[in-house]
Amino acid sequence: MKYSISFNCLPEEEKNDALLRSKAVKALRKQGISIGEKQISSFVFKKKSIDARKRDIKLFLRYDVYTDGDKPEDDQDAEFLPHWKNVRGEKRVLIIGAGPAGLFAALTLLEAGIKPIIVERGPETSQRKRDIADISRTGVLNIDSNYCFGEGGAGTFSDGKLFSRSAKRGNIGRVLQILAFHGADGKILTDAHPHIGTDKLPVIIDNIKKTIVSYGGEIYFNSRCTEILTEKKSGVLAAAAAGDKPVETCVIQVICGVKVVDTHTGEERVIKGDKLILACGHSAPDIYKMLEAVDKKALEAKTFAVGVRVEHPREVIDKIQYHGRERGEVLPAAEYRLTTQVDGRGVYSFCMCPGGLVVPSASSPDGVVVNGMSPSSRNAYWSNAAIVVECRPEDYVSWGDFPSDPLAGLNFRTQIEQAAKKAATQAALDRQGALDTPMRDGKPINPQTAPAQKLTDFLAGKVSETLPKTSYTPGISSVNLDEVLPEHISKRLKEGFHAFDQRMKGFVCGEALLIAPETRTSTPVRILRDAKTLESPSIKGLFPAGEGSGYAGGIVSSAMDGENSAKAIISAVQKAGK
Repeated sequence: MKYSISFNCLPEEEKNDALLRSKAVKALRKQGISIGEKQISSFVFKKKSIDARKRDIKLFLRYDVYTDGDKPEDDQDAEFLPHWKNVRGEKRVLIIGAGPAGLFAALTLLEAGIKPIIVERGPETSQRKRDIADISRTGVLNIDSNYCFGEGGAGTFSDGKLFSRSAKRGNIGRVLQILAFHGADGKILTDAHPHIGTDKLPVIIDNIKKTIVSYGGEIYFNSRCTEILTEKKSGVLAAAAAGDKPVETCVIQVICGVKVVDTHTGEERVIKGDKLILACGHSAPDIYKMLEAVDKKALEAKTFAVGVRVEHPREVIDKIQYHGRERGEVLPAAEYRLTTQVDGRGVYSFCMCPGGLVVPSASSPDGVVVNGMSPSSRNAYWSNAAIVVECRPEDYVSWGDFPSDPLAGLNFRTQIEQAAKKAATQAALDRQGALDTPMRDGKPINPQTAPAQKLTDFLAGKVSETLPKTSYTPGISSVNLDEVLPEHISKRLKEGFHAFDQRMKGFVCGEALLIAPETRTSTPVRILRDAKTLESPSIKGLFPAGEGSGYAGGIVSSAMDGENSAKAIISAVQKAGK
C-alpha cells in the first residue's frame, strides 16, 4: 500500500532517519493506520518547506510511505525519459528568442517530429559571460548581449527561481524534470521553493541547446530579427480572446518568414516559414514596433510594475525572518514575500534574492536598469528584492495617447530608465572623487552607475550623505529617488515600506539601500492571442508566447507557455494533415 503523509521536525532533526521513520509511523496512526517501522518497505521524500512564522522554526516534510513490500510507482522519482525525435522533414516552425519559452517550445516540437528553427539576437553563454563582465568593469553595454539577451534569455543570469503558482498552465513537474535531466540538482524536484542559481544555469541551458541541435533543430545566434514578414491573403481569422465566433472572410496578414541580420557581419538573410512562435522576452521594444507596423491591433498596453531594488546585509534579513536565531549551516538564507495595497495599487516584493547580488540589466546604453540574482549557494553578503508598484495603462497617459497607443507603457518605462541614468551621472560628476568607480574617458563614472539612496533617507525625503557598501559593481551615486521615479510610484513606495516594516521589524534600517530603477518586472505590452488556439487574432501563423508577449512571469511559467504554444501548432498541423 502507498500512503502520503506530512509532519514537522526541527531543522537539526532532518538527517535523523530513525527519528523521521518514527514520526512517519505516528503520522500514519493519525490516519487510522497502525503499522510498525519494520512494515515500511519504502520511505520516499517528496517535498520540504520551512515554517518560520514562530520563534521555534520547523521544517514541513512530505513523504510517500510504501508498506507490505510495495515500491514507488514510476512518477517523479523515476528517471526522466525523453521522447524527442530526429527531425529532417519539411515541417518546421520559426521561433524568435532562445529563452525558456523558446527553448521549451523547441523541445515540445521535437516530440512531434517538427523542426524548430530558433533565431536569437544574442550569443551563446560563453561569449555572453564576457560581455556581461564588461558592463560592470567598463560600463560598455552590448545591445544584443547582456543580462536580457542571449542564450537562455534573462533567466540564465538570474537567481534561477523555479517556484510557480501557474499549475493550471501546464505540468510544472515536467519542466523541473527536463531541467534536472539537463544537469540541474535533483533537489529542485522536492524543494517547496526550488532554485538553480546563476552559477549553474549557463551549463544547463547549454545542455538544452545541445539536445535541440542533436535532434536536428537549428539555432542561429547573433541573429537579430529586423522584420516580421507577412503577406496578404483572403481568409478567416479567429476572433480575439473575448469572442468565440470567427470574423467574416476578409483580407488578412499571414506569416511567411522573418528577416534577420548577423550582428557581427551585418549580413542579412530571410528565413521562410508560415508558423512563428514569438518568445522575445520583455526587453525587446523593436519587436513590438515591428508588430505595430504589421497590424496595430495585434497589441495592447498592459499592467506591469515599477520600483526599486532594496538591499540589506543578508544577516539582517536572516535575523528578522528567523526571529534572532543564528542561521548556521542548517537553515538557508532567509526569504521574504511582502505585499500591500496603497491608494488602489498593489505594492509588493518581487524576485527576492537571498544571499544575492544586484546587477545591471539595461539593454540600451541610454538608460539604467537594475535586477537581482543569486548563486546556487545563496551565500553572498547581501540579500535583495525588488519592491515595486503596480502601474496600469491609465498611468501611462503622459507618455502616450492612452488608450489607443499600445506602446505607451514602453515609453513610460524608457523615460524612467533614462531619467535614472541622467540623475546618477550628474550626481557623480557633481561629487567627483566621492564615487569609487573605474575611470573612463577621464571621468570617475561607469556609464551604468545607478542612482541610490538609504531607505531611511528616502522615507525622510533627503539625499544620503553616505551610502552603504553594495553588491552593485558598476557603482552607485547618491540621488534623491523622488527625482527619478514618478510621484505616484514614489509616494506609494514610501507607504509600502512603512507597512512592510510593521510586518518585518527592522526592515527599515540604516543599512538598507535602495538602488533604482527596477522596470523589467514584466512587459508593459501584450501581444494578443486567441484563448483557445493561442494564435494572434489579426496575424495568421503568429503564436505569441512567454513573458515578452505578456503571458508568463518567470522561468517555469514561460517554459510552460512555450510548450503550450508548440502544442497548439502541433494540433493545427495535425488537423490540417487529416
